[in-house]
Amino acid sequence: MDDEPLSEWAERRDAKIGRLRAVPIVSGDGPRASHLHPDAPRAIERWNGHAWEPYAFAADLAAAKRILYPGASTPPTPAPGPARLPLAPGTGRHRKP
Repeated sequence: MDDEPLSEWAERRDAKIGRLRAVPIVSGDGPRASHLHPDAPRAIERWNGHAWEPYAFAADLAAAKRILYPGASTPPTPAPGPARLPLAPGTGRHRKP
């Protein structure tokens, strides 16, 4: 078995302490993605190493982003992935004649 030392695991875990996240406050069990309810209020939560705890409150998505990304004019964007390859000609079962 190729286990990592406990000290390395503890360092990785401790590096996440203090991380913030915004959770939309919406009723029901529906999706809670930020792009679905940009005007909904947000609860800002902080990771304490064991659980998410309440940290702040934001009136909408824009206010939440100002709390999550202080000093940034826009939040960081994820790096683009590899380019998709166009479909090649073929006679696979999924292709229509």
